[in-house]
Amino acid sequence: QVGLEESGGGVVQAGGSLRLSCTASGYIYAAACMAWFRQAPGKEREAVAVIDSDGNTAYADSVKDRFALSQDNTQNTRYYLQMNSLRPEDTAMYYCAAIAPSLRTADQALAAPADEYNVWGQGTQVTVSS
Repeated sequence: QVGLEESGGGVVQAGGSLRLSCTASGYIYAAACMAWFRQAPGKEREAVAVIDSDGNTAYADSVKDRFALSQDNTQNTRYYLQMNSLRPEDTAMYYCAAIAPSLRTADQALAAPADEYNVWGQGTQVTVSS
C-alpha cells in the first residue's frame, strides 16, 4: 500500500517562500505521475504542479515561474514544491497526490480531474498573510 505524507506548510508573509515536501512510502510504480494540488476554502481542488515518470514538469498558469516541483534524485520517493513570491491567494491546503501506474505526460496529468488521482496525502496548510 502506497502512502504519501506532506510537510513544510506554515504561515509566511506575502513575497516570502516555503518549500513543501512529499514523502512516499510503500511500493511506487516506476510509471507514475506525482502532483501537488491545493484547495482553498469554498473552492475546488486544483492541480498546481505535476511531474511525470520521465521527469517532465507542468504548472498551472497561476503558479508558473513562482513554483518549482522537483524530485530528490537520491531518494526517488521524495518530492518537493518550492514556492516563491507567495501571494495571499496562494493560501490553501496543499496535497501531494499520485496517479500510479500512469504513462500520462505531465501536461495530461495536470489537466486530469482530481478523482483520477488514486493516492493522496493528508495535506499541509499554507497561509500567506498580506
